[in-house]
Amino acid sequence: MLKRDEIFHNRAKRLLAEKKKLSGGWLQAASPITAEIMAKAGFDVLMVDMEHGPGGIMELIGQLQAISRYDVVPFVRAPWNDFVIIKRILDAGVSGMLIPYVNTAEEAARAVSACKYPLEGIRGIAPSPRAGGYGMNQRNYLDYANEQLDVMIAVETKKAVDNIDEIIKTNGLDGIFIGPMDLATSFGHFCNPQAEEVQEAIKKVENAVLNSDKFLATVAGDFEQASRLYERGYQLVVMMSDTTTLGKIALEQTKKFREAYPQR
Repeated sequence: MLKRDEIFHNRAKRLLAEKKKLSGGWLQAASPITAEIMAKAGFDVLMVDMEHGPGGIMELIGQLQAISRYDVVPFVRAPWNDFVIIKRILDAGVSGMLIPYVNTAEEAARAVSACKYPLEGIRGIAPSPRAGGYGMNQRNYLDYANEQLDVMIAVETKKAVDNIDEIIKTNGLDGIFIGPMDLATSFGHFCNPQAEEVQEAIKKVENAVLNSDKFLATVAGDFEQASRLYERGYQLVVMMSDTTTLGKIALEQTKKFREAYPQR
């Protein structure tokens, strides 16, 4: 939430416009504790996952409160391209939106419209929610929200790949996020992004985005994979999660224990 007399400014949007690289992490546990840990670690962007994560609006607000003292920019992956859901998420006070499963330029325009106040969009105006400082920062937020919010859509299907040249022409759209697992599955390669056909599709999207004014984003399993993606032109890579990364480390530790003490 904005401090008193603070004007809404999105640090991530400025850095992405300057073609800088940003580090990202998933918040999938709906926990203010893990959110605070991830924020303290120093990520540029933390993405609250409301598509696959268990949390609702109140859990979102709790996580936003937990990270608010840190120099991290809060994004949310919305459950769907639905203007009512998007409106409630934005009113909670986030700086960026990732809209999943966008397949056409028309759907991309709908996602942008949901994130923008009139006359650029259809987002309902209310200074009373958390984004507007519960009415205490209303114009400091309302006057700047349209230009400061990051709007990103996910390319996750063959149809979206086929339409990428039109999608990237969408006014008000800031970035394209490639979802490799869903994309692979849509091509008939279940959870196998390394399939040749899928890699060709990913390269097509990469080339289209890198030759546009949009930024390119995706997900990685660790920093080593993320580093290779940055070298290919990606600007935002979500490289770990407060759930799956913990699970990975836990498996490694218990494996070492069993190997060291097979008889206990």
